[in-house]
Amino acid sequence: MEAAVRYHYGSVDTVRVENIPQPTPSPKEILIKVIATTINRTDVAVVTGSPAIMKLFVGMPKPKNPVTGTDFVGEIVGVGPQVNDFQMGDRVWGFIDNGCGSQAEYFCTSAFSNLRKLSKNIDPFIAAASIEAAHYAINFINKMALQPGDEVLVIGGTGAIGSATIQLLKTMQIHVTAVSLGHVDKVLALGADQVIDANKENFTRVEKRFKAVFDAVGKSRFRICKPLLTERGTYTSSELGPNWENPLLALKSLFWGKQKVKFPIPLDVQQSLRQMEQLLLEGKFNPLVDRTVKLSQIAETYAYVASGQKIGNVILDLSKT
Repeated sequence: MEAAVRYHYGSVDTVRVENIPQPTPSPKEILIKVIATTINRTDVAVVTGSPAIMKLFVGMPKPKNPVTGTDFVGEIVGVGPQVNDFQMGDRVWGFIDNGCGSQAEYFCTSAFSNLRKLSKNIDPFIAAASIEAAHYAINFINKMALQPGDEVLVIGGTGAIGSATIQLLKTMQIHVTAVSLGHVDKVLALGADQVIDANKENFTRVEKRFKAVFDAVGKSRFRICKPLLTERGTYTSSELGPNWENPLLALKSLFWGKQKVKFPIPLDVQQSLRQMEQLLLEGKFNPLVDRTVKLSQIAETYAYVASGQKIGNVILDLSKT
């Protein structure tokens, strides 16, 4: 079978397509024929081993699994004899942020909590673009005590996480101001109430004050955003920040100051998948998609994603590989 592989940590140009043996499920595993995955920021971190803490989870001194990929939508084509909850033909989706080898025609996984059945009424490509980024967005939002009508600022409205955050906030009747580098029409189409084009305007000069600031691209800092917060407002970021300042500030703000920094650890993938499936079935979520690519384009696509230029999600189509 064909698979995207890399054998050592390094730049994303180490990722290439190889023919490798198709895996066989162990007694407690299922074999999944992959339909679609995304190539995302988490994938880039798994490939590069950066930040360095990723290596503790992905493998030391080299990756435990040479096949890349962290999220997936697929169909079960093999079931180990000790698996009871899944059957041949089930459509499933899931996410493992330290890598699961899903950027391949087939891969095996245990039937564990990061895996869930997916309704066949949902387009598998739309579903694939509603996993990784949406999971992080959900875990931004669920750490906040937000109420309908609250003002929230989302930095990075055209990113995969930011675009998901905007839509999820709007399902809660939150008033969303988004910051983006152009593409104002795309961000407004996501439901944002106001969009600040950072190419033309400095978002820190906005006169509003926000209950929460979500830095979905990790390009700002608490000290920059602090004046934009209400007296008891909260800042959170998708990145560690310079010198790991965001988790350190989150710890500090537990004890000092009315304004808080939160650095959520997104753990409950099962709950995220459950929530996203319901929203997709109800037509309340439509992921922003940059492009759909084939496995043969994996090298250049990783370079594109790593460059920070993508808009929303990049989908890897494995349905006809």
